[in-house]
Amino acid sequence: MATKTELSPKARESKNAQDMQVDEVLIPRKVPSLCSARYGIALVLHFCNFTTIAQNVIMNITMVAMVNSTSPQSQFNGSSEGLPVDSFGNLNKAPESLSAKAPVYDWSPQIQGIIFGAVGYGGILTMAPSGYLAGRVGTKRVVGISLFATSFLTLCIPLAADFGIVFLIVTRIVQGLSQCSVIGGQFAIWEKWGPPHERSRLCSIALSGMLLGCFSAILIGGFISETLGWPFVFYIFGGVGCVCCLLWFIVIYDDPTSYPWISTSEKEYITSSLKQQVRSSQQPLPIKAVLRSLPIWSICLGCFSHQWLVSTMVVYIPTYISSVYHINIRDNGLLSALPFIVAWVIGIVGGYLADFLLTKNFRLITVRKIATILGNLPASALIVSLPYLNSSYITATALLTLSCALSTLCQSGIYINVLDIAPRHSSFLMGASRGFSSMAPVIVPTVSGFLLSQDPEFGWRNVFFLLFAINLSGLIFYLIFGEADVQDWAKERKLTRL
Repeated sequence: MATKTELSPKARESKNAQDMQVDEVLIPRKVPSLCSARYGIALVLHFCNFTTIAQNVIMNITMVAMVNSTSPQSQFNGSSEGLPVDSFGNLNKAPESLSAKAPVYDWSPQIQGIIFGAVGYGGILTMAPSGYLAGRVGTKRVVGISLFATSFLTLCIPLAADFGIVFLIVTRIVQGLSQCSVIGGQFAIWEKWGPPHERSRLCSIALSGMLLGCFSAILIGGFISETLGWPFVFYIFGGVGCVCCLLWFIVIYDDPTSYPWISTSEKEYITSSLKQQVRSSQQPLPIKAVLRSLPIWSICLGCFSHQWLVSTMVVYIPTYISSVYHINIRDNGLLSALPFIVAWVIGIVGGYLADFLLTKNFRLITVRKIATILGNLPASALIVSLPYLNSSYITATALLTLSCALSTLCQSGIYINVLDIAPRHSSFLMGASRGFSSMAPVIVPTVSGFLLSQDPEFGWRNVFFLLFAINLSGLIFYLIFGEADVQDWAKERKLTRL
């Protein structure tokens, strides 16, 4: 017979006093931060995310060079001025500006949307399982193998494009499986490496690598495409990924106890901070309770709506600048990349600001919701204003930069909220919420490509208004139902056998 054991008030007070004394012994008052092992782990994850997202995004800038035109009008009206096209829709003759450097294809906006979205198809399938698997076998194996796979497939993209659109789409789908396993599997590491009051900044440092990856891929991708040809963009970033994979397997360990270069004081500091959140292997995930949990659904829908905003910016900033302002690919890369380097800085600062507010006795849920509001509402409103302020590409770039920068504040809000409400099951649930939100990168290019094809004149306006509506809906749902307290179904149930 199993019964719950409860302590009397005096016994509880005595136990709490003992715990406080133990904590004072085990947790040093000052532990090195920026030069510590846990921040080293965050930095390696930063470069890992940099590589993964760069390999994802380079298609968005190289597409300007891969097709004969990114103008919705010219693409919708048919193939390019009578140039020969093969059975896969591949153009057999390149424009003079890129002649003899790289092949050019005749892909309509719908086809481009499918290519953009193909990499996200796998995310729906692998994000949650990769988080669960990382919690079981370790983040080092799951992320390391996935990082190598996506790097190898990046090297194969030019060859797949030569074989035809079907081969390219299939390659992008498989690449998406690997990339989403990298993103979904990495959160499990903070169960054992991230003290609760430092998680905002640690996650922000790690996740901000995605923004630096966007910046570098778009900026360097445009330059390489113009000078060497677009295939070299994939060769270079694929090679960088292989080097990063080697670094990952050398430096990363799944927990502080097995890390060879960590100080004793830091090891005790981390393990003591996480003492009350150690995941019990005897306690399975309560699936029914999770499915009925409104806080979990608010996180999933909020992440989905924010990913709709991010996906629109990442995928269509180069195409928007090219089609509206007719900027050449090198300058396009510079203008399209500028928002992401500013966002990279704001993302890191936002993590420190969130932790600072927590030290000033702000409620945890208040900090999470403030960060989420600032990362959603102003950013989407600025995007909607673009079609009405398109007299100058300088104005458009300024609005895109501010929007992209503000959107990164969600890293300290909704994206790590699962660590607050269900720390014992965070590896799976972080992957599940990101997997749900990964439907946005699949849907956005397809829907946006359709809107741009059907209405070339007002297509961008329709794309941006749809973005605002979806973003606002997800934000409102999260503000109503979002929580930051550990949920009852996520608490450990201590039973004593009598």
